[in-house]
Amino acid sequence: MQEASFIELDGNSLSIDQVVAVARNDAKVKLSDDPSVSAAITASYQVKEKLIAERLPIYGVTTGFGDSVHRQISPEKAARLQMNMIRFMNSGTGPFVPVEVARATVLVRANCLARGHSAVRPEILNRLLELLNLGVAPAIREEGSVGASGDLIPLSYVAAMLAGTRQVFYKGALRNTSEVLQELGLQPLTIVSKESLAIHNGTSYMTGIAALAAADARMLAEIADLCTAMTVEVLLGIEGSFDPFIHDVAKPHPGQVRSAARIREWLEGSRLVRKYDEVVRSEGEIGEDGYRELRIRIQDHYSIRCAPHYIGVLRDTLEWVEKWLTIEMNSSNDNPLFDVATERVLSGGNFSGGHVGMAMDALKTAVASVGDLMDRQLELVVDEKFNAGLTPNLISRSVASGSEAGLHHGFKGMQLCCSSLVAEALNRCMPMTVFSRSTECHNQDKVSMGATAARQARAVVELVQKAAAIHLLALCQAAYLRGPEKLGRTRKVYDKIREHVPPVEGDREMDVDIEKVLDLIKKGELF
Repeated sequence: MQEASFIELDGNSLSIDQVVAVARNDAKVKLSDDPSVSAAITASYQVKEKLIAERLPIYGVTTGFGDSVHRQISPEKAARLQMNMIRFMNSGTGPFVPVEVARATVLVRANCLARGHSAVRPEILNRLLELLNLGVAPAIREEGSVGASGDLIPLSYVAAMLAGTRQVFYKGALRNTSEVLQELGLQPLTIVSKESLAIHNGTSYMTGIAALAAADARMLAEIADLCTAMTVEVLLGIEGSFDPFIHDVAKPHPGQVRSAARIREWLEGSRLVRKYDEVVRSEGEIGEDGYRELRIRIQDHYSIRCAPHYIGVLRDTLEWVEKWLTIEMNSSNDNPLFDVATERVLSGGNFSGGHVGMAMDALKTAVASVGDLMDRQLELVVDEKFNAGLTPNLISRSVASGSEAGLHHGFKGMQLCCSSLVAEALNRCMPMTVFSRSTECHNQDKVSMGATAARQARAVVELVQKAAAIHLLALCQAAYLRGPEKLGRTRKVYDKIREHVPPVEGDREMDVDIEKVLDLIKKGELF
């Protein structure tokens, strides 16, 4: 592989897009060639060794963990203490996380350790990256972290992989770690003082999940703008709601401005949308009696007219969420940390996932709101009372009359499913960060619950992705009924979906159709 194709870790510049590239696209990664990076890692390890030799208590190195900090051990026992940590933290529950989450976790943990404050050997980082490049991922149980002291239980599976214990995913199969290492010609690493704690005691599990969720949420904002544009088209809506004056001038929240601009871009060239002036003038003037009932709506429903205001909230939320996550994944977030310049060891609380937890609580709420928006748009599209002359439930015109009349119900089931998905997403929006617990003998008496918040955000994103797939299928069906040749720039998305899913001519099973469009969304191949 060409050297330039590697993502280099230096502890300071890892991005969310790079996490996605490694986690999902198997991008290769290595430790930075900058000599200062390896020098900082080695210097931190040497300071630790010097302090250990003084036989003073160093938390988690020559003392017990957590509330057991008052129990000091000799330096000779330090390595055994680290191995025991891997064993007693083997208490996770639930299913194994997807491989992409495990890969993101390993990548983020390696980058945090690369900052050179955690007193681990370079061999630890090199092995983590080597296993990533070989396609080996730790099998991590999903549940069990309170988000401070870091993600102790989930990250124990990363440490176990290095030590050659437990299980890993390799070539699509769940296998014993020892067998995979032997097959690859690798020996398990001997974990020495502080190294197990340095791996366990951080926020990399929650941050890995959060980075992937944020990337997916960013794509959902784009899809929601697309869906809004198509909704305006198939309902013969009014384009004036997205005029720059309303957004750029009158209420310039950056996300709102961006969303309105994207909708305008999608609508370019459309022969279905209407201009406000044309709509009101088509009714003529009011009569001499001073009152009349208008035959048409001169304003669209809120789920259309206010779409930039809700999608914009998601976009603006992502701005600070991505900033927080970028800082977190480029931080030293274990405990204790070693200051090489002063040769001190310092105990703190960088393992607390407060920023990640709060970011995920906000993100899942913004994503669920956009899911609700799309569900409301879908209702307008399928409901003959609101869909501007489209067929009931978007049934084909060929079955709307004659011998097939009354037998077909088109997208009725699809709308039911979408509503269920969105309701579940909204239900998961209770903030997780308010549920701090007192754990570990009242030593961890304030915790972030960041990992659970991140898992919930991921779940909400996945639910809304499915809702978006259903909405897109319905919009394509509505466009088929209107005439796809009349679409604006949305036509290219219509054509992409039609490569995989044909129009609905009569009632049929559509669960496979949903999966096909969902796959396009997840792979970023929709547009």
